[in-house]
Amino acid sequence: MKYLRALLSLLVAGGLTYLLNRPLGPAPALGPFFSPFTGFWQNNNAPQQTVASELKLQGLKGEVTVKYDDNGVPHIFAENDEDLFFAQGYIIARDRLWQMDFYTRVTSGRLSEVMGPLALDFDRYNRRLQLPEGAAKLAEAFMQDPVSKMVAESYSAGINAYITQVDYKDLAIEFKILGYKPEAWSPLKTALVEMLMRKDMNARSDDYRMSNTLAKHGKEVVNDLFPDYPVEESPIVPKGTRWDFTPVAIPKVPEMLQASVAARLDVESENPGIGSNNWAVHGSRTATGLPLLSNDPHLGLSLPSIWYQMQLVSPTVNVYGVCVPGWPGIGIGFNKDVAWGMTNVGSDVFDFYQVKFKDRDQTEYQYDGKWRPVTMKVNEFSVKGQAKTVLDTVRYTHHGPILYSDGQTPFMGDLPVGHALTWIGPVALGNSLKGLYMINRAKSYDDYRAIMPYLASPAFNIVFASNQNDVAITSAGQLPLKWKEQGKFVLDGSNSVHDWRGWIPVEHNPYVKNPARGYVSSANQFPADLSYPYYLGWKFAPGERGIRINERLENMKQATVDSLRLLQNDNFNVEARRILPDLLKLLETDAKAKANPAYAVLAQWNLRNDPDQVAPTIFERWVRELRLAIWEDEFPSNDKKAPMMLPTRDRTWALLQKQPDSKWFDNTGTPDKIETAADIVQTTFTATVDSLIAQHGPINPEAWAWGKAKSTDIKHLVPLFKSFSRMDVINGGGPNIVNATTESGHGPSWRMVVQLDKTWPKAFGLYPGGQSGNPGSPLYDNMIDRWAKGELNELVFLKSKEEVHPKIISTLKLRK
Repeated sequence: MKYLRALLSLLVAGGLTYLLNRPLGPAPALGPFFSPFTGFWQNNNAPQQTVASELKLQGLKGEVTVKYDDNGVPHIFAENDEDLFFAQGYIIARDRLWQMDFYTRVTSGRLSEVMGPLALDFDRYNRRLQLPEGAAKLAEAFMQDPVSKMVAESYSAGINAYITQVDYKDLAIEFKILGYKPEAWSPLKTALVEMLMRKDMNARSDDYRMSNTLAKHGKEVVNDLFPDYPVEESPIVPKGTRWDFTPVAIPKVPEMLQASVAARLDVESENPGIGSNNWAVHGSRTATGLPLLSNDPHLGLSLPSIWYQMQLVSPTVNVYGVCVPGWPGIGIGFNKDVAWGMTNVGSDVFDFYQVKFKDRDQTEYQYDGKWRPVTMKVNEFSVKGQAKTVLDTVRYTHHGPILYSDGQTPFMGDLPVGHALTWIGPVALGNSLKGLYMINRAKSYDDYRAIMPYLASPAFNIVFASNQNDVAITSAGQLPLKWKEQGKFVLDGSNSVHDWRGWIPVEHNPYVKNPARGYVSSANQFPADLSYPYYLGWKFAPGERGIRINERLENMKQATVDSLRLLQNDNFNVEARRILPDLLKLLETDAKAKANPAYAVLAQWNLRNDPDQVAPTIFERWVRELRLAIWEDEFPSNDKKAPMMLPTRDRTWALLQKQPDSKWFDNTGTPDKIETAADIVQTTFTATVDSLIAQHGPINPEAWAWGKAKSTDIKHLVPLFKSFSRMDVINGGGPNIVNATTESGHGPSWRMVVQLDKTWPKAFGLYPGGQSGNPGSPLYDNMIDRWAKGELNELVFLKSKEEVHPKIISTLKLRK
């Protein structure tokens, strides 16, 4: 039935224009698609029901045993590392091959080959970001190291073994819907998957909005309302930590470019869903006397999930965790001795440069008083349904591409025109495959620190714990060596002083081991306080999650696995604790507002964003509308000619609490009246309640419940395939809550808790999806309901292939 609904929605979306054997746009050629022997009907079986217990594969050196547990997690036992990565590639391709192919097509700008013109502008954008060039450099780096070369080639060989022997009837339904077959895998495709992560984690900027704000309001206002460090913060490296290095020379701050008002918006300036939580608790604070580690990376939630669970075992390793399909090794996980997890650092690594062209031809640009030639590159696109290829010409400076030239239409209306881009993606190298290979086999803190030189981008806050009772966290990755506020505003492309000047030495990246407080943590907040000598950026994730996590950890004296699971699902609203009493006090002089039932709901609220609570539905919308009402008149964020940044929530609430009569509360659109904080709080409260009544009816516990009002959509990677999605998943939390779920489909993409032990660890984990990429499989989305409830599965971490475990339900032998 799921497939029939998907097909009907696809046909309706296409206007019922598809002929039997003529594919058009995203639709299939319906003859092969409807075939009862090879078409979509064949995808209604779970993989375990159709796989033989023994398979012969060319390319193996020995025998591989794969044991499947009841959640479809493969536990792979190989006699050598080459066979281990071969088997990892083969097994993951069986479940997720289309997803892997989709990732590489996104990054290489080749979606339009299979989806038609609707994907062309997206492809243009990804090519202009130099994602394919960056991937080529990464693949070359993989090949220069014997370990990563072995990993990449063995993994590719395993994937290709599956592609070579798979029948059309067993291909993922997405291949059949879109009417194409998979290509051979290669180390370059693995590098493309890594580049996709670099883009998702780093391709954000406030440069243009900040430049517009500076141009209108001046540096004094900007320094006041957009400070380089927040009022309330609990940084990753505890305040007062002494740095054990002498910093290298830091570039001097030049005269700032007073940028002209931008003609277009900036790229995506803030995505509250791209974040994460992680922490490790020292044995001095746990019930067992040994560390506990927790991680829940917050990413875009999708079906199939971004994660895939596996256990990998060979003579050199026994490791369990999750990996990104297409990226070999275990990305987040644990072995017998150590555990690790990751959150996004979020430093400023995406900068725009204002370019001065010599004339309208834009063939030369100014740099240090001389004219340099602009280079041109032509990208060529094959588009499904079109006989001719499409050509796209891109101008390049030494800074990078002119993302869009005058007269060109950006992929999105909020992308810049006429400016060059320098960003971390295509310029950082590193060797992630070598780094993952090493951490998967780590036994100690020293092993953990040894991986740091291999990690480039994305930069991750890597939390660590070992059964030697060490806990640590490092902001790992290549971080540009910048002068203070470099990249906070648009940079001057004609002045070499504004160029990036190398990297912060990796041993100087923020890190801490075994702090006196007995735990380490991160929630995408500032990595360090202002005592850190290097500039990483002026804006990181709002501090509420980090503050709450550290409060809870500080109160844990005998922490257990369940202590950390409950913390992962903590719905307490730190922002409401900070500002709601002041807001309610300002409503007291408005008798009508105070008599409103919504006032009583807020006044009696326990400050938790639980799914059955009504108060968060009111509060979250109210503070959003309040912030807009305070700032939009003088900092218009949606102005098409000169969009600006809104001052942060942290700065806004400090102003409301300490300066309620500030000029900024006056609405410039009402010149006959001078408003105060009380006025704007009262009017936005009334407007918020009225809008909720219009949307949900009169206030009542069911229709206004937070879980229903917010919910979370977990969409298929192709949103057009709505029947393969899970919409309106009821849960609590919010973007700035520890349980950081959002309506737009971002949230904890994998929750994991590991209890270290001297003999054998215990671990628990869950992600909102399933192991199978087949929508017809019971293992496609089987973990979503438990995820929404905040539950975890105990993970099956086998000591050997001979171990008998009640959750192991089938065994597959792979032989040469």
